[in-house]
Amino acid sequence: MIQFLLKGILRDKSRSLLPITVVSIGVALTVMLSAYMEGAFGDMIDQNARFETGHVKVMTQAYAENKEQLPNDLAILGVDELTESLRSDFPQMEWVNRIKFGGLIDVPDENGETKGQGPAAGIALDLFGANSREAQRLNIESSLVTGTMPTKKGEALIGHDFSEKLNVKIGDEVTFFGTTMNSSMTFQNFIVSGTIRFGAASMDRGALIVDISDAQHMLDMEDASGELLGFSKLNVYDDDQTQEMAAQFNAKHTKDDDEFSPIMLPLREQNNLGPMLDYSNMMSGIFIFIFVFAMSIVLWNTGLLGGLRRYQEFGIRLALGEAKGQIYRSLLMEAVLIGIIGSIVGTAIGLAVAYYLQVVGIDISGYMDNSTMLMPSVLRAKVTPGLFFIGFIPGLLAMVFGNMLSGIGIYKRETARLFKELEV
Repeated sequence: MIQFLLKGILRDKSRSLLPITVVSIGVALTVMLSAYMEGAFGDMIDQNARFETGHVKVMTQAYAENKEQLPNDLAILGVDELTESLRSDFPQMEWVNRIKFGGLIDVPDENGETKGQGPAAGIALDLFGANSREAQRLNIESSLVTGTMPTKKGEALIGHDFSEKLNVKIGDEVTFFGTTMNSSMTFQNFIVSGTIRFGAASMDRGALIVDISDAQHMLDMEDASGELLGFSKLNVYDDDQTQEMAAQFNAKHTKDDDEFSPIMLPLREQNNLGPMLDYSNMMSGIFIFIFVFAMSIVLWNTGLLGGLRRYQEFGIRLALGEAKGQIYRSLLMEAVLIGIIGSIVGTAIGLAVAYYLQVVGIDISGYMDNSTMLMPSVLRAKVTPGLFFIGFIPGLLAMVFGNMLSGIGIYKRETARLFKELEV
């Protein structure tokens, strides 16, 4: 029976071409938009995790309340002991210390006089550790524009746009002015080993990257750290797992009457990323519903037109003794076959476009010159295993639902009028 229906679909183009085309277009759009939303939101969340939030972040309660001000005077003390405790309690995570600091960069001329100054947003990472993956996590090496990675203490990377603004070259010495953890003034000279461009205007305009040992010495933060970030060793963010970890850690370490006790926050509870996570999870379902609804209406009308064209065919089959239910079921089987064919074609088209957007992406750097939001400058789609079958949901449902509505007319046929119709 299936083979017979399939031959009829393939041979009668006037009956199948329009529905297959409609289904293919709808499925292709569903796949493309799902891939794009998955990639765009995924990249934004991943970039925030790598640069800002980690999959989880540990801070003191006081630091967490004022973290926009980078209050290193409220940093975690005894961070080495706490890090070892976290590695023991949560071995599935990789734990890293980071210090964020702000200040002023002064660039001297050949006479030692100031030739340029600018505000700097500093970040201290473990750049020299044998097992550290911080440089890879932040794509520092691939983001280098000129120069090399720091190889010894006293070397630093600065933003490429920042270096052009201050006319700084590789090997030049710059001086950082800031305040220590104890609120005293600090001055530290750094040799510029390279310039870097992350693609985020909020960072490139004043980035200063140093090894964490230099920052701890400069800021009087020995065995202290502003933030302790945790990353899944599988490099995949699991919302449920991180919330469970945070609950366990906070129950053990967080004290309501001690503002310097540590608190763990999952990614969802930082930088307003919770609504973004919920929104990205919701969008796929919304797209499927919209396309199922829209395509069902189109295919319903297509089915009605096809039913009118096949009015005589249905009449002959009824006159020959075929039951109305059997004709109706064969019509639905045709719809399933057309839906499968259209879904396969649409999925192939959608995946091809999604793969192109994954490799090439859409460059929005021109719209981010004045942006302070941390997001990638190139938006990319993401091809995932789910895309190979997500298009079949609207493809099959819309086609079957449309034919179910249009096929009701079969039951309205009057057998007594069949021969009169056939004579005409």
